[in-house]
Amino acid sequence: MRLILASTSPRRRELLSLLGVPFSVVGPVFEERLEAGRSAIAQVEDFAQGKAQSVAERDPEALVLGSDTVIALDHEVLGKPDDLADARSMLRCLAGRDHRVHTAVALVCSVRKIDVLALSTVVVRMKRYDEQRHEAYLATGESVGKAGAYSIQGAGGDLIDSITGDFPTVVGLPLRLVAQLLTQAGEVVPIDVETLYATMPYRNWARFSG
Repeated sequence: MRLILASTSPRRRELLSLLGVPFSVVGPVFEERLEAGRSAIAQVEDFAQGKAQSVAERDPEALVLGSDTVIALDHEVLGKPDDLADARSMLRCLAGRDHRVHTAVALVCSVRKIDVLALSTVVVRMKRYDEQRHEAYLATGESVGKAGAYSIQGAGGDLIDSITGDFPTVVGLPLRLVAQLLTQAGEVVPIDVETLYATMPYRNWARFSG
């Protein structure tokens, strides 16, 4: 059965390729719109499912994997910054505090009536605010298009003190969880997931292995 990743994210493509499962990529036709008053978990699950279903409708025989990531600081949901000023504000709010990264994964196949949803959550502790460090990071342009305005696998790792949980979840695709869902759907995952997690073959993974 064909596996399709419903994502335009190069990071999710890179992570999924680590499982050794053949797949193609199709950009989802789905608008992510944060709604005030809704929980971070409810929104990220809707986004992941909406992405997967939008592609499954166009290819009902395929097994479609959709994923989305949001950041929750207290009761506020942080999406992607609108501009550099917004990114600066987000990073200032996150500095010296813990926040949660929620990544939802949806697996959908219309013909086989598969429609499953799972969630992985990680606690991220940021370093204290340092204007020079923050401005240097913002100057890299890496904040653009990243939930919470940072990238753990890039230079944004310098802003992070530690994480509690699954590193690939913060990047955008919890591989252990994805492997479980694919196996349950009858997909063969040729890579041993525990060996993968032991070798940590992705940028900054070993740095935050605990």
